Amino acid sequence: MQSIPGFHDRTKVEVFCYSLAPDDGTNFRAKVANEAEHFVDLSGIQCHGKAADRIASDGVHILLNMNGYTKGARNEIFALKPAPIQAMWLGYPGTSGSTFMDYIITDSVTSPMRLSHQYSEKLAYMPKTFFVGDHYQMFPHLRNRVMLESAEDAIGSRRITDNVMVVCGLDIKALLQVACVREVAYGGRMVEMNGNQKKEASYFIKLTVLTLPSLQPIQNMIRTNSPSCTINDVTIHNGFVTQQTQSKASAGEEVPRALILTTRQHYGLPEDAIVYCNFNQLYKIDPSTMRMWVEILKAVPNSVLWLLRFPAAGEAGSLAAATEMGLQHVHRRIIFSNVAPKEEHVRRGQVADVCLDTPLCNGHTTGMDVLWAGCPVVTLPLETLASRVAASQLHTLGCPELIASSQDDYVRIASKLGNNREYLQAVRAKVWKARESSPLFNCRYYTADLEALYARMWQNYESGTIDHITDWSLKNGRDNS
Repeated sequence: MQSIPGFHDRTKVEVFCYSLAPDDGTNFRAKVANEAEHFVDLSGIQCHGKAADRIASDGVHILLNMNGYTKGARNEIFALKPAPIQAMWLGYPGTSGSTFMDYIITDSVTSPMRLSHQYSEKLAYMPKTFFVGDHYQMFPHLRNRVMLESAEDAIGSRRITDNVMVVCGLDIKALLQVACVREVAYGGRMVEMNGNQKKEASYFIKLTVLTLPSLQPIQNMIRTNSPSCTINDVTIHNGFVTQQTQSKASAGEEVPRALILTTRQHYGLPEDAIVYCNFNQLYKIDPSTMRMWVEILKAVPNSVLWLLRFPAAGEAGSLAAATEMGLQHVHRRIIFSNVAPKEEHVRRGQVADVCLDTPLCNGHTTGMDVLWAGCPVVTLPLETLASRVAASQLHTLGCPELIASSQDDYVRIASKLGNNREYLQAVRAKVWKARESSPLFNCRYYTADLEALYARMWQNYESGTIDHITDWSLKNGRDNS
């Protein structure tokens, strides 16, 4: 959300940002500090009362709690009510359970009114998802990609895919001059629901494919873990070791200027398999989730599940659980990778086919990460806020067909994606296009909606009422709850 303060309309709102932590020297903090109208470091004011007085002296109308009960939180400040309106936003996936927070900024999918009794706050709906990601600004190089193939592959019968050997970059023109380039239609047809009616839809994109005389320079770079290789005077950087050569870009603090290669080979993933992934921390995987994943792997024989050592101690337990559930050859079917720097973490989602979400606690930022990489997410919303965020993201992206209604439906959707190549390609093409055409990654659009929601909160306050604010009332000026 680092771009949100700078995207605000200064004629409508005056932005105060209060930092609870000292300067960490990152570009993230510097961007917020530079673009917010007022940036105040409260880390030096350890007394909660004095910190609350400092906020109150600024005359803030609406104070947002972005920490909740996470590390570094100072809810004692909010308990002193330094602002007339106080709202939970983004940082903590749940209710405060308090009497001093007035609203929780959410949406109708994440927090439907039928579940409003689970919140101590009134629900304040954004028109689309309440979740926001700064991927368009942070990772614009992932908008452009080129698939690599060898001349031998080009004359053979090998099917072109969009996720085996991929080069991304802000400017790919130089790369397209080094060898023969062709464009390949990628996608397919699928049946969608339009209300209660089924309709056939087609989703296609054009893949840019670069045919190299030989992939040997690429293979040598990967095998030796070299930082880069050169093909006809064009340098391609090894996406597996960017932290060594581009530390700021690797951390997501700067946009990479280089051409970056990502391959399945980097992560020991089979090139011809369906790769399911989940990049969440392993604590989010409960037995019922692992059981669904094992069912999916059994239903899609040529498939693997790609997880992270997050933490490393969880790898053995995860493999043991899958074995107990009847998965054979578990070490070949479940592949683990190390946690990666932020840019690589987002980028490597390109080489997976489908992300299998964790229903109990979804991937929130992680979900946005893989969607920005063009990887579809299958989710199963439950009752809690933390279990419904991915469904909200997919609704906003325009992909409700990836939202399951039950565990059986989750397995069915994921298995169909693995077994039906045309359907998988159609969904992947749809997600790739929707990243830029839908509101999901549009921070300017999001900021404007946020300002409208703030205005409604203030109207309620002036009228002496603190009540639910729905997306309908946001547009029409009255509640329908």
